[in-house]
Amino acid sequence: MTATLERSPATSPITGAGPAGQPPARTFRIARHSLALARRSLIKTLRTPEQLLDVTLQPVMFVVIFVYLLGGAISGSQTVYLKYLLPAIMVQSVMFAAVATGFSLNTDVKKGVFDRFRSLPIARSAPLIGSVMGDLARFVVSIVVLLGFGYAIGFRIGTNPLTALAGCLLVIFFASAITWIFVLLGVIMREPGAVQGTAFLVLFPLTFGTNMMVPTDTLPGWLQAWVKINPVSDVMDAARALLTGGPVGDTVTKSLLWSVGIIVVFAPLAVRFYRRRV
Repeated sequence: MTATLERSPATSPITGAGPAGQPPARTFRIARHSLALARRSLIKTLRTPEQLLDVTLQPVMFVVIFVYLLGGAISGSQTVYLKYLLPAIMVQSVMFAAVATGFSLNTDVKKGVFDRFRSLPIARSAPLIGSVMGDLARFVVSIVVLLGFGYAIGFRIGTNPLTALAGCLLVIFFASAITWIFVLLGVIMREPGAVQGTAFLVLFPLTFGTNMMVPTDTLPGWLQAWVKINPVSDVMDAARALLTGGPVGDTVTKSLLWSVGIIVVFAPLAVRFYRRRV
């Protein structure tokens, strides 16, 4: 009688792949569910291509405005200034694109989509991870369009293709880390408009309070202090070095450490508040 009432520990009631507490099985389950939900996010983007307007037109507009209005005055040559500016605009554009993740997530929560996810036998963190992974395509599109437009108006990569690719991947990795900040905002805020407004309050000092448009040593002393501790400045310097050449220094290492640190802090916070909300 006792034997018939005992549940065998050999399989998990959810995965059926091993003991319920087995870490490898749980990790594989989270990855599988996250990839499935990332595919959902990607399909939604492909069905509504107008969602890509911000990541295609916005960086092009920034390049045109800054290069042709300010390039001659700042550096004396629009071509020289384009070489300095475009890698920084690349970083800025993917960071702006990351806002859409938090906005879309908040919209789905309000519509009850995440209530359906909660009723499914999936990892609780999978919808958030899937949203972040699904929006990687937006970052890739933004970078490809920006480099294509830059090439058309005179920008040239000053390193080899592998180094340039490493620079692009570094920017994407940092943008993925920043996305978790907006995911957290998407979970906490009650309205999508509040997510967007708060996100840009975070983004403007991070992106414009850098050496994006002018070298750090030309700025006032108080602003130099902020630029030197701003992680986005390190990413922009690393992107410049990897795309156009020049000394890399420790900017790549700093960029990677900042990215990992942001993920370690904000990803668990986002999952925690998501569990409380839904």
